[in-house]
Amino acid sequence: MALKERLRRQLESARQLTDGYLQSLTRPEEWTHQVHPRANHPLWIMGHLAQTDNFLVSLVAPEKALPLPQYQECFGMGSQPTDDLAAYPPVAEVQQTFRERRAAMLELLESITEEDLAAPLPAGTPDFLSDKGSAFEMAVWHEGMHSGQLSVARRSLGYDPLM
Repeated sequence: MALKERLRRQLESARQLTDGYLQSLTRPEEWTHQVHPRANHPLWIMGHLAQTDNFLVSLVAPEKALPLPQYQECFGMGSQPTDDLAAYPPVAEVQQTFRERRAAMLELLESITEEDLAAPLPAGTPDFLSDKGSAFEMAVWHEGMHSGQLSVARRSLGYDPLM
């Protein structure tokens, strides 16, 4: 199986699990539920993953990224989640951006060649991202980390595991 196909499958599988966790939330207060006062809550995780996908898209194809200044402020690295739902864009909007930015990432992956995956990223890119392929790989492992956080938040709310 070619690298592009493996990346696509991993991106889709990771998102399917994360989206399953998020879809099970039924009450507004669950979106900002924190298992610890400094823990990431489901809404922050969803917005953070959308913002991260957009950032990774910007590294591979800057013209396909969206300006999301509020996402950087609310969900970017170093932001501190709050239980104030009003401090965030509406849940439905964040969910739409979360899904749209992953669709954009998958579309971008489809549009490039296997050889493109080995191409370097722009100057100033974090050192742990070595080439365009590594941007897609990071989206997978990064989502896995935050999906684990979602799993713990859901369990603390009384939900059964999805798997």
